[in-house]
Amino acid sequence: MSRPRIGLWLIGTRGGVASTALVGLAALKQQRMPPVGLVTELPLFAELDLPDWSDFVVGGHEIRDVSIFDEAMCLATQSRAIEPELVLRARSELDAIDRRVCWGTLHGVGSTITQLADNEVPRQENPREAVERIQQDLQAFAAAEDLEHVIVVNVASTEPAIDSSRLPAEWDKFEKLLDAEECPLPASSLYAIAVLELGCSYINFTPALGSTPAAFDQLVRRRATRHMGCDGKTGETLMKSVLGPMFAHRHLDVMSWVGHNIFGNLDGRVLDDPANKQAKVASKDHLLREILGYAPQTHVSIEHIASLGDWKTAWDHIHFRGFLGTPMTLQFIWQGCDSLLAAPLVLDMARLADAARRRGEIGTLTFLASFFKSPRGVDEQGFIRQFHLLESWVQRASAGPK
Repeated sequence: MSRPRIGLWLIGTRGGVASTALVGLAALKQQRMPPVGLVTELPLFAELDLPDWSDFVVGGHEIRDVSIFDEAMCLATQSRAIEPELVLRARSELDAIDRRVCWGTLHGVGSTITQLADNEVPRQENPREAVERIQQDLQAFAAAEDLEHVIVVNVASTEPAIDSSRLPAEWDKFEKLLDAEECPLPASSLYAIAVLELGCSYINFTPALGSTPAAFDQLVRRRATRHMGCDGKTGETLMKSVLGPMFAHRHLDVMSWVGHNIFGNLDGRVLDDPANKQAKVASKDHLLREILGYAPQTHVSIEHIASLGDWKTAWDHIHFRGFLGTPMTLQFIWQGCDSLLAAPLVLDMARLADAARRRGEIGTLTFLASFFKSPRGVDEQGFIRQFHLLESWVQRASAGPK
């Protein structure tokens, strides 16, 4: 009996994170690499009914006229983040995925991202037309590939932040925004509407608005599907979520925490725009006060240094007060390849979202909290406690049907 085929649809298919994930997926299918960095390959998950890597069929939306292979080769030859041989051996699969890529939408992405887009990307359609076109792309993909289910992961560049405080909390009112003369919803939310209305699963790996508004919870339950976000936690913020609880549990007073980030990839170029940077900084900065229970002085900076390519350096300076009021300092430097840190999490979450679907779970996938800077539906920000949510879910899921 053949195994069911699962669709993995990536928004931003030809970006650094997506192309890295796809080279990795091809290498996993070919058994050409050990599964280092993949959470779902830990012994904890051995008894869980997860899809095989070979079960996934990939497509996506993109706004740039580049190829996945060329983007991956840039990571190999310019950033020297991937072995060129892995990219070359994945070429046939990457080219096949490229043929399934459709044009995305530019609504609300900001001028910096719009300037990156190919002239063929639709610019005249209104938000509802964009949603309908996205749905047609997904339906055609599912039919052509005979897919049991489609999981959509947003790995596109960061959109400018919007004020979501006045958005309707009821889905019927929220949905009408698609017909408003000045629709406030950005592309990430249009994708989320299209995806969730079809009953597909949606994961927002960016700090964009996506399915964050409360109205989406009603839509998710109506369509008996699931979603989670937002903003993948891969580097400096991961360290904050580990170190923050240490200071809290030792009753050490954090007076200030400064984080300086430099990197040179396309995301860094987009984040050089203050409008786009605002959303990312807010996502990176909020968790300390939630972990500590008070708000130390904080500063987060993100700077684009083109020569660094996909390599990111984060330098953090933590000034804290100990016993008898004595001030002390902790500093750390995190140097990592941005796309290589994020890509395996995309693959992990696709597997876990499908496992949740097969268990009949709907709503917000809160057990994925440890993967995100701003996890929906979860107040806990400490990494270890967030990971305990995942462990508990795996134990329940491994024990049998929901």
